[in-house]
Amino acid sequence: MKPSIYPCLWFDLQASEAAQFYCSIFKDSKILENTPLITRFELNGTLFMGLNGGPKYHVNSAISYFVYCGSEEEIQCMYDALSDGGSILMPLAHYDWSPKYAWVVDRFGVNWQLDVDDIRSNQKVVPCLLFVNEKRNEVKNAILHYTGIFKNSKILMEAPYPLEAGLPEGTLLFAQVKLGEYLLNAMSSTLPHDFDFSPGNSLVVECETQEEIDHFWANLGSNGQYYQCGWLSDQFGVSWQILPTILSKLMTDPVRSRKVIETFQNIQKFDIKALLEA
Repeated sequence: MKPSIYPCLWFDLQASEAAQFYCSIFKDSKILENTPLITRFELNGTLFMGLNGGPKYHVNSAISYFVYCGSEEEIQCMYDALSDGGSILMPLAHYDWSPKYAWVVDRFGVNWQLDVDDIRSNQKVVPCLLFVNEKRNEVKNAILHYTGIFKNSKILMEAPYPLEAGLPEGTLLFAQVKLGEYLLNAMSSTLPHDFDFSPGNSLVVECETQEEIDHFWANLGSNGQYYQCGWLSDQFGVSWQILPTILSKLMTDPVRSRKVIETFQNIQKFDIKALLEA
């Protein structure tokens, strides 16, 4: 089977509250799993996970989520709901790249980019990596790196800066890739920013086999850094979680869950055989 990719949002005990808020706004949405540690939910049919990780990390603008609304009525509704209690980075208006677009931060600190255009995909919500400061020229390198790791991947769109921007020729302002069946956007900014990639926003790769876990662990973590419990940061600083698909089932097993947790708490890369034997 192909690995499943989805975003993880880090909260301080607000994962369930946030999921309920989002599901009240987005169409085709539902909560799939709700535990003291995680909440899994779908927004417009796109899978998300909320993690009650505590106060150590926070979501920020380094990763935002494009919502392709498909109509003026829908984008206005999303704009009003997501900005309520939050803040507006770019107001809903016409821009060079879209007849109607906005960038808002919701009440939980999650960043959303709203576009009136539709998208030729069932995936209506697309994570977007923002490369800033000393990383602003890395978009091309990043998309080549990721499409080289995930099978059946391809670059769908590249939008370079104009020559008058004074950047190295070919520096990308925006790009979209398909990692297997999953869409991912990437963009850069020439302005100074006070944020960078962190575990506050991560991307989960769920794997069916140990071979898949070994592949993504080795290749995504190359020239990056490895952490406990399947976490790593890649060479660009983007956080990933490489998890076995069976983990969720084992964690909700009242008989085995305690031993399963004890098994993986002190390891870095997940070992499916060790989990099953716990």
